[in-house]
Amino acid sequence: MNQERILTIIYGPHISEKTSIISEKNNQVTFKVANDATKPEIKEAIESLFDVQVKDVQVLNVKGKTKRTARGKIRSRSDWKKAYIRLEQGQEIDFAELG
Repeated sequence: MNQERILTIIYGPHISEKTSIISEKNNQVTFKVANDATKPEIKEAIESLFDVQVKDVQVLNVKGKTKRTARGKIRSRSDWKKAYIRLEQGQEIDFAELG
């Protein structure tokens, strides 16, 4: 896979209360990824960008929320894709050092 495609697959980390608990217990990291990305592409992109060994990739499509505006119109946020990355034992990604 070429370098340009690798850089367009991963949008950034998805940090929430749930992902913080998962990262502590299961050595997993969560990323927001491109909607057309596949598991092998995500695995290769993470391994090349962060220089870690990936054990497993789980992908989840997240439906955009429907919101009502103050004037009563219904708007919908975009659908997006989330990837749970399980790292090999002893591997970690520290987002504080990347900034």
